[in-house]
Amino acid sequence: MDAQGRGRAENIDPADQWVLNPHTGDYELRLTPSAGQSGVPTPRRAAPRGNGPRTGGQRGGGQRGGGGRREVPSQRRRREPVPEAGRRRSRPKKKSKAKKILLWTAGGMAMVVVVGAGAAYWYWEHLNGNITSQDVVGAKNGFAKDEAINILVIGTDKRTGKGNEGYGDKGSVGHADTNVLLHVSKDRTNATALSIPRDLIVDVPDCEVRQKDGTTRTIKGTPNVRFNTSLGQDERDAGCAMKTVKSVTGVQPDHFMMADFNAVKTLSTAVGGVNVCVAKDVNDPDSHLKLKAGSHNLQGEQALAFLRTRHSFGNQGDLDRIKVQQQFLGSLARKMSSSDTLTNPRKLTNLAEAATKALTVDKGIGSLNKLKDLALEMKKVPPKNLSFTTVPVVDNPAEKGYHATVVVNEAAANPVFNAIKSDVSLTETKKKQKEKQAAKLKGPKSAASEVRVNIYNGSGRTGAAQETLTELQNNEGVLKSSQMGNKPHQGKTSLEYAPDQADQARRLADIMGLPASALKEGKSETNDQGLPAMTLILGADFKGAGTPIDGASAKAPDVDKTTADKAVCAK
Repeated sequence: MDAQGRGRAENIDPADQWVLNPHTGDYELRLTPSAGQSGVPTPRRAAPRGNGPRTGGQRGGGQRGGGGRREVPSQRRRREPVPEAGRRRSRPKKKSKAKKILLWTAGGMAMVVVVGAGAAYWYWEHLNGNITSQDVVGAKNGFAKDEAINILVIGTDKRTGKGNEGYGDKGSVGHADTNVLLHVSKDRTNATALSIPRDLIVDVPDCEVRQKDGTTRTIKGTPNVRFNTSLGQDERDAGCAMKTVKSVTGVQPDHFMMADFNAVKTLSTAVGGVNVCVAKDVNDPDSHLKLKAGSHNLQGEQALAFLRTRHSFGNQGDLDRIKVQQQFLGSLARKMSSSDTLTNPRKLTNLAEAATKALTVDKGIGSLNKLKDLALEMKKVPPKNLSFTTVPVVDNPAEKGYHATVVVNEAAANPVFNAIKSDVSLTETKKKQKEKQAAKLKGPKSAASEVRVNIYNGSGRTGAAQETLTELQNNEGVLKSSQMGNKPHQGKTSLEYAPDQADQARRLADIMGLPASALKEGKSETNDQGLPAMTLILGADFKGAGTPIDGASAKAPDVDKTTADKAVCAK
């Protein structure tokens, strides 16, 4: 072979000399003219299976220079017929480098997608496995996107984790140290975070605790004790704390979320620190918090110390510490919803890890899918409409001298409780919403004789439903009305109607002086004649039959509050 021929042979990719025969499905060796001596392609039978000896020229490719035979795959090959004399077989087309690169890239990308999907699934399951859930009596199974949501958020004083020895009560079983009833409105335009003091004197009711075998055990209630004993004490679980909240506020929590000291440290670190402000220098020997007046970014131990400090703010009591905690939670909410967090994969991953490990929740929301859906619902609330306030209280009159405990200030607290029960924001929200509500009263009205309504008493006032029925039938001509008994207590009167009953609803609203906010388009129910009827539930705003319900109770109560969109310095 001349030098030119050897050069051509050396430029041949050995792998290209094995060609797939489409008729047989086997790969066959086809030598190029420069590689063989006869000037025509020479078919070769694939080597037999096994590890037999090779001739000295074998290299696992085609012939090189002399007469060495390439090493062939172990699979037995079929002989290709020799071409007719005088005809030259065309040289197989060699794959271009660009095509090879594309094939390898496509294959590589497919592998990345498969591996990535597997990794994503694994990580999702990993996060799901981080979540701790408890089966408690009273919690709902999931939540509805078209209903208001009430969540009891509990911070316990249990000392778990490294570095927490200096906080909480030594040997605590995990009392309800920090308590926030979070109400998210039905339309997701606002939310209220109501803090419940741990030293609030309450009557803890009897409660049922779920056992491992699915049965329940009743734990006897305790009168005239601190609210924090509603959890942990006498083996009470979070369901007992939820029931105590219902007995104090009239609001039934749907779910609970519980965390200990470690949650504060891990969550604050995961978001890169929480911005706080103090109006004066702080040097607290108990919490070991040392801060100069001004703004600070706190995480980990410092964040926990900030929340635990009470001897450096206000009157050095728990109520002033609650205000500091509300400021911290508002800042944390701003940080978690900021673009700096939501567009940072590292922070989001750290936050997901920290949140799933830190929280204990009820089984109704005890999966990553449900927590994700809940977070998306809560994210709809603008920070400016997330209000923080505390149950209005007064010093416990039973204590002499220094007051260590407090009791509910009924006159100031009831409007707050009713606002939450009635899904009313503590912030004056949306002029457009008020206009939309008012539009419900505009339009045609049916005759009073055509109004069909079922009347329920949810006012707490004995005989209110029968009183209203008598007024409507005898004085207003609403003869197709029925008295249906009692409903659970609610703050304001409501009227639910189907879309084709809107004209009836407007007539009844006109007769009773119902505000637009009382009207709710939904579905009808059947009356005692088997016909579709509207549902009227009298609330605490009912003043008597024939007296207009002017909607005064639907206004936001005048209470001391802050909102999550504003940074406030702790004093």
